[in-house]
Amino acid sequence: MAVVTEYIRLSTKGNAEVVDITTQVQKHLSLCGLNAGIVTVSVVGSTCALTTCEYEPGLVKDIKDIFDKLIPAGPYHHDQAWGDGNGHSHLRSSLVGPSVTFPFRDAEMILGTWQQIIFIDFDNRSRQRELVVQILGE
Repeated sequence: MAVVTEYIRLSTKGNAEVVDITTQVQKHLSLCGLNAGIVTVSVVGSTCALTTCEYEPGLVKDIKDIFDKLIPAGPYHHDQAWGDGNGHSHLRSSLVGPSVTFPFRDAEMILGTWQQIIFIDFDNRSRQRELVVQILGE
């Protein structure tokens, strides 16, 4: 088994911005030289998350809307501790999670027809983000 580690860097606006990263992950997978295994994508940061969805404008808006309803902006205890006003960002990120893993064969991720990998930046400001793409296979 071999392990290949790559990175995806994003400039984001925050506030539940949703970015489709499927093509970028697949590009790393296609270039790594491995045929079958698993690929894991992880975020570096505690106010962002990864999941899958059908990436289309209506659902992207629905994602932002549902988080605004479920976990609205503060005040939260975290906001009192640090004064940065992003307690809701941490809570949203904790709910979704920091990583996703997919099997691949013939150097192609095994995803559903309408399943894309999305990055969600929940922070309350613009950020430079780094995602780790780790590929394990043969």
